[in-house]
Amino acid sequence: MQAMRDILRTSLAKSLDALTPLDRLGAAWAVAAGHGTASRTTVTAFHEGTVTVTVPDTVWQRQLEMIHGQLRGDLASISRIPVTDILFVLPENAVAPPRPAVPRPARKKR
Repeated sequence: MQAMRDILRTSLAKSLDALTPLDRLGAAWAVAAGHGTASRTTVTAFHEGTVTVTVPDTVWQRQLEMIHGQLRGDLASISRIPVTDILFVLPENAVAPPRPAVPRPARKKR
């Protein structure tokens, strides 16, 4: 069974290369955390190496914090994105991910 997980992780990592970092992390989360956990939680933001995962309640929050190191390593390995931390937040504490700055065209002088 472990060999199959390793094959899936490698295949998924290669197929994620075309996605945005947040989408890559979201797809990798399902494998790193497992289906049961991923179906109850959501990767909601990524900023400077920190992944934010929204969890349904404090019980889930505490349980995931106990395996934080393993999840961080697996998520980084599968997504091929440097993950330095994972924050597990409740829905009321979740914030929208920062949007990239969009350059505005220069205004013409009259």
